[in-house]
Amino acid sequence: MTTLDSSLAADLVEAGPRAGSVCAGLSAAIVRDRAGLDTLLAAWTELEASAGGAVLFQGGGWARAIFDFETERGNIGFDPVIATLHDGPRLVAVLPLERVRTLARRVLMPLGHAFGQYSDMLVAPGVAARPALAQLLDAALAAAPADGVSFLKVRADSRLARGLPERSIVTGVAQQAPYVGLEDFEGFPEYYATIKAKTRKNMRNARNRLERSAPLTHEIAASPEAARAVVARTLDGRARRLRQQGLTSRAFRDGDFARFCLSLPGRADLPVLAFSLRHGDRTLAEQWGFSHQGRYYAFVASRDFADSDESPGKLHLGQVIEAAAGLGLKGVDLMVPTMPYKRTWATASVGVADHALAVTARGWLVLMAWDRYLRPLARAAVLALPDRWRSRLMALAGARVEAPGEGERSA
Repeated sequence: MTTLDSSLAADLVEAGPRAGSVCAGLSAAIVRDRAGLDTLLAAWTELEASAGGAVLFQGGGWARAIFDFETERGNIGFDPVIATLHDGPRLVAVLPLERVRTLARRVLMPLGHAFGQYSDMLVAPGVAARPALAQLLDAALAAAPADGVSFLKVRADSRLARGLPERSIVTGVAQQAPYVGLEDFEGFPEYYATIKAKTRKNMRNARNRLERSAPLTHEIAASPEAARAVVARTLDGRARRLRQQGLTSRAFRDGDFARFCLSLPGRADLPVLAFSLRHGDRTLAEQWGFSHQGRYYAFVASRDFADSDESPGKLHLGQVIEAAAGLGLKGVDLMVPTMPYKRTWATASVGVADHALAVTARGWLVLMAWDRYLRPLARAAVLALPDRWRSRLMALAGARVEAPGEGERSA
């Protein structure tokens, strides 16, 4: 039993997503290979422009980058399942997934789940989210039978959140994704004036103290080579910090994460922006991410912890936001988790949670036993340990516990 309209799935998930919920007049299709992806890309790009929202990791550029990388590293286990809905010749919905196999189960997860940060679906205006998702999942599960579906980091304001069945199971810990909305201001000075006066004074004092010994300069990488150098340094700095804390993340557990990131600068379909804050000839803080549909998505950052008293992460984030405003971007997505230096600059935040759907009995048992209960308990217990003890424990165990928020790269 592998499709959502089976009798057991109806009991576990909802009264059969197919039952009275299929979008009238829409037809579903599945793409499993690069040739199919290339055929779909033009329509996918058009849909991205009209769908709106946080869809970078469900966009055609991200899908191409994942396909290219999995091919480059020869991953024979890569099993893409891109579900689409069409209104005649017009593409009206896309749900990019891949099937992941473990010893315990087979799960449909967002395409590039190990490296991505949000789960969502693209839906054209006027198409109802819940019946669209039901039809997309039915098609995906018919093509690639699985024990369950796992959506990581679903934003509360996303079309996917609105489309999920009422009985979807929330796993993990609820989080917040801070966001800087620049579209509400005439320019950066007007936005900056909304930051607390005391905070602005503290940052000004920190900058003055640093500039007594050397000038502070902010740079935007001007070439793919320069951006690639920033990517390499931030990954090295973040990995080193995680090791010191006895932590890891889904991305850093993949030994090829750095190779994937280094392959991105220079791609026209997934523009990378990279920023550096320098104190004299020393790098104080760096960050890079993606520009997509008028927004900057902060992906990986690192800083020099020797200057923690001067809040280099906070100082640099201000420079990044100013640069984004100068580039005409309408927002900066700081992604999960929320942290003090992000809250300083954020104009809003949105709830983010992991959701899962059981399809088979095996999927339900693993989901309830491991994802819902045992894994969060084990994670919380290890995270409660002091950094030094956790590092030693994880070194002895030959593993590290997943970092809070998993997508968090630096402070």
